[in-house]
Amino acid sequence: MTVEVKEGQDIQKVVQMLIEHHGHEKSELIPILQEINSKFGYISDDAITEISERMNIPSSHIYSVATFYRMLSTERHGQHVIQFCESAPCHVAGGRMVWERLQKELGLKKGETSEDDKWTLLTTSCLGAVSYTHLTLPTKRIV
Repeated sequence: MTVEVKEGQDIQKVVQMLIEHHGHEKSELIPILQEINSKFGYISDDAITEISERMNIPSSHIYSVATFYRMLSTERHGQHVIQFCESAPCHVAGGRMVWERLQKELGLKKGETSEDDKWTLLTTSCLGAVSYTHLTLPTKRIV
C-alpha cells in the first residue's frame, strides 16, 4: 500500500506520512525513497534532509543509497525517461544509429531533459534487450 500524495503537498508532510506508514527503522529507507522518487520524479535535497532528521540517519548515508540504485534519482527527470544501452553488442547491432536519431529528434544530449520536462535521455549499461538481427529506424517523428 502506498501513501496518497496530493498535488502541491510539501515534502515535509509527505516524508512524515511515509515514515508513519513504513516506520522509523533503517530497513524502511529504500521503500520510503522509492515512494518519494515515484511521487515527485526524483529525491530532492530537502527530502533527504527531512528523512535524515526524522529517521536519525546521516544525510550522507541516505544520499549514498539514493545514488547507488539506478531505480532512484536525485535529479529531476522528464515525464518520460529513455534509458539507452551503451554496450558494445548494442552498438554493433545498430544502436549507435538509434542513439544519434534519438538525440536529433529530441534535441537532447546524454543526461539532458527537454525544456517542457517531457523527455529525459540517459545511457545505461546493458539491459539484455537486444534480440533483433535487423534494425529499422522509424520514418516519422517520435515526439
